[in-house]
Amino acid sequence: TVGRLEVIPGGTNVIASSVSAWLDARAGTDEATRALVAGIEGRIHDLLDGSGCSATVTEESWSSVLRFDPTLANGFAGTLGGVPLLASGAGHDAGVLATNGIASAMVFVRNPTGISHSPEEFAEFDDCLAGVDALETVLRSVL
Repeated sequence: TVGRLEVIPGGTNVIASSVSAWLDARAGTDEATRALVAGIEGRIHDLLDGSGCSATVTEESWSSVLRFDPTLANGFAGTLGGVPLLASGAGHDAGVLATNGIASAMVFVRNPTGISHSPEEFAEFDDCLAGVDALETVLRSVL
């Protein structure tokens, strides 16, 4: 995901002298994430080859793939009819807890817009209730 661009000088009808883009890349393993970023970097260099332009890729931050508590994660998958278990590099509250040894998992509720981390993010009330029901069912089964 590229969610932030810095274009200099930034005029509507001006050719940019430089552009910075921030990439948030995630995959199922740390190795796959590194390979994904290396592939993107290679493709950027291929596209710029011979153009007189250049690109520099700099790692600003890194979060390893986060593995949630298997009992909770499998409980959610079973309760929700075999939904996929996703690895996450996200730094959500559950990720902070999990990296500190506290059994954690996350439930993603359907979002019809696909927009996240924005005021426009939205979930239907019934989908939120389904998430709460799944959470209650799993917690009752493991406590």
